[in-house]
Amino acid sequence: MGEEELDDYEATLELALVQEYKAVISMFSFAVETDRRFYLANEVNVEVRSPGTPTLLEVTLSDAWVWDMYRTARFVPSVRIMTFRDVNIERLPEAELQP
Repeated sequence: MGEEELDDYEATLELALVQEYKAVISMFSFAVETDRRFYLANEVNVEVRSPGTPTLLEVTLSDAWVWDMYRTARFVPSVRIMTFRDVNIERLPEAELQP
């Protein structure tokens, strides 16, 4: 597979992922962004595991969807994230939840 074919393949995968995201966003209440991944989830719980510097956070998501174009199964029942980095959690506005 040449470089151009690989670029086309990845562009096709990314377009399909964007289309899937638009189709499923109305099923979720939260958007969660870490330094490694982006998730949609219906329940989010954050616990400080190690206070101080740096702070270790444990973020648990339930009923989640993972933004990853290489995964075959993006819907997962739970996700556990352990990180020393920033985590952005947003409640999705009702307007975004409508298809």
